Amino acid sequence: MTRSQAREAAFILVFENLFNPDYTLDEMREFAAESELFETDDFTAALVAAAVENTARLDGEITPYLKNWRLDRLPKTVLAVLRLSLAQLDGLCGEIPASVIVNEAVELGKKYATEKDAAFINGLLGSVVRERGVE
Repeated sequence: MTRSQAREAAFILVFENLFNPDYTLDEMREFAAESELFETDDFTAALVAAAVENTARLDGEITPYLKNWRLDRLPKTVLAVLRLSLAQLDGLCGEIPASVIVNEAVELGKKYATEKDAAFINGLLGSVVRERGVE
């Protein structure tokens, strides 16, 4: 499984968690195994855990970048991508270059949302990266 595939699997589980927030991480992995739509590995599990276990903090990081928007108005796909990406930018899943994180987030946005959503994701994450001065 490539890192891109792992990120996509993690995105699906983080997205699922938006609709079923009471699912435990074990239940989410069980869902993935039973669905047979995608595989999971340790990297996927680390990404999901980082995004789900830190939801409140990650949402607090997203909120200041929302100009004329509220968190609850974001499309669920966008919110899932942002949570997953910020968890990675925060180093909760190991050291991953910011450019890789942003690029993968944009690709997920293009695949699961719209071009406009992908541009929004790129802009928001780009602002975070610039403000933090990370590479």
